[in-house]
Order: sequence, then C-alpha cells, then structure tokens
Amino acid sequence: MTLIDNGVYVNGRRTENLDTLEATYNATRTRSGMAWIGLYRPSPQELYSVAEEFGLHPLAVEDALKGHQRAKLERYGETLFVVLRPARYVDAREEVEFGELHVFVGPGFVVTIRHAESPDLVAVRRRMEAHPELLGLGPEAVLYAIMDEVVDQYAPVIAGIENDIDEIEDQLFGGDTEVSRRIYGLLGEVTAFQRATRPLVGMLEALRRGSDKYNVNEELQRSLRDVLDHVLRISEQADNFRILLQNALTVHSTLTTQRQNDEMRRLSEASLEQNEETRRLSETSLAQGEEVKRISSWAAILFAPTLIGTVYGMNFDDMPELHWQFGYPLAVAAMAVMGGGLWLIFKRNRWL
Repeated sequence: MTLIDNGVYVNGRRTENLDTLEATYNATRTRSGMAWIGLYRPSPQELYSVAEEFGLHPLAVEDALKGHQRAKLERYGETLFVVLRPARYVDAREEVEFGELHVFVGPGFVVTIRHAESPDLVAVRRRMEAHPELLGLGPEAVLYAIMDEVVDQYAPVIAGIENDIDEIEDQLFGGDTEVSRRIYGLLGEVTAFQRATRPLVGMLEALRRGSDKYNVNEELQRSLRDVLDHVLRISEQADNFRILLQNALTVHSTLTTQRQNDEMRRLSEASLEQNEETRRLSETSLAQGEEVKRISSWAAILFAPTLIGTVYGMNFDDMPELHWQFGYPLAVAAMAVMGGGLWLIFKRNRWL
C-alpha cells in the first residue's frame, strides 16, 4: 500500500480519515480545505493522478518518479518542489544511511513522497495535528515542520560520526592496519552527508527571501530561521569532520612511511651484520688457506731430502756411487739444495 496517510484539514483540524486519493480530492474541493497526502514509493498511475489533480509540473513529476535526486528546491509557479535527503545512523553497522523525500507544496495541498523508511512523517503529522493553530497556517507550515524533522534527525548522525572519528584516532595510533579502509569509508559518508546538508542552507535562505512576497506568517519565518541556524551548525560540523578525516589520512600516511623507514633501517642493519659476518668468515677462510699453504710448503721442503734419504737408504749392493768417496757429501748437498730451492720458490710466491 503506497498511500500511507491522507487527510483534509480545515482551519488546522482534520475533518475525516480518507482511504483513497479520489475521496481526498472530493473532500478538498467540497470543504475548501488543505489536503495532506503521504505516499511511499507510489506507482506512476498514483503519482500522475496527484499531478493531474493539483497541476504539478511534468519535470518535477518525472524527478519524483525516477528518484535519486540531489537535495534541491524548485518553484513552478505557485508550487514548490522540494527534495530532501534524510539520514540516519545505523549503530549495528556503524554506517550512515541516506533516504530521499520529495515534497510538493502548493495552494491547498501538501504531497510527500518517501523513497526510504526515514524520516518518520507520521510523527510530524501527529505533532502538527496536536497544534491546529500552527497547522492552520497552511501548506508552508507543513513544509517547515517536515524540514525541521529532517534536520533534527541529522543530530544522531553527527553524534555517530563523531564517535567513529574518536575510534579512528585510537586505531590510528594503535597500529591497526585496517584503519585506512575505515577512514576512506567514513570520509565517503561525510562527503555524502555534506551533499545532503549543504544545499539546505541555500534552500532555506531562498524560502526566507520569498517570505514577504508570498505572505508567509511571521511565526513561520521565525521557525524557518531556527531551522536555518541548525543547518548552519550541522554544515560546519560536517566540514570539521572532513578536515579531521583528511588530517587522519595524512597522519596515517606519515606513520606508515615512518614504519616502512624503520623496517628498512632494521633490514639494512641486519644486512650490514650479515656482511660483517661474511667478512669475518672470509678472513677466517683466508687465514686457514694461508696456514694450509705454509704447512704444504714445509711438507714439500721436507719431502725432497726425505726422498733422497729414502732412495739411498735402500739395502742394495749395486747402486750408483755407493762406494764413491764423495757420495755422502753429494747426497747431503743435494738435499740442502732441493730444500733451499723449494723454500725460495714458496717464499717468492708468498706461501711462507
């Protein structure tokens, strides 16, 4: 059922409960009252019926059918078409949800078209019906009451975003690796919130400027100024939130860079330690190689006389120069020459 609530008001008082749009049209014409029709995602036939009855502009009707409109205020002759972007903070998901509300206001009628669950216009209607003197001021009074309700519902959103930013600050300096994702997500929500609230400033100021031209009641003008003050404060808070989140991104980038530099420094220090250890091992290996060369050199030097001594130590009768007078001195001299020669060779090659 797209027809949520629907009534005709005379002097600020509801005359009767009506179940169909046709009954509302007839009662409005008969009693010369104000029709207040509340629709929720109406069908094209229902919206065209309302448009034909109250002479709504086709462009505004097309926008209302399509939805997904930015917050705006447009005037078509004596009819105002207002698009509001209500918001609510969902604690369970820590997210901001945005709705869409279209309001047609003209002589003797108010038509509200909701495309989301919020705002609760039933509460607005009950509050206005409890003050018939205010409701008796006409369609402009209903428009201001609706705008006031939408702006009031921004307060919990502001509180929720503020709490999220406080949590982000704790995550930021706690080293949480997922904090950047949350900052970007919340920054997107704040940007969407600004798109919903910023146009309200211009819309309310335009309504103020037209108050005298359209003979808007002075009490309503005061209510309008009060709503405008609330919107200005909310807009300033949203601007501050965006600055805080942008600063948080900068701080996060700085901290990330610092952590990366620290990690690189630790890796460099570890690499230097490894290089130092490799150098020590190389020096040890070189020292061991030098020692092996010395040992090998002395072994070769001692091997030469050992070889000669071994040959002449064999017990054979028939050997050259065995009974020669100079055999022994010559063998000893050969040992000395071979050992000395090897010593000089190894010394020249720096093995010794």
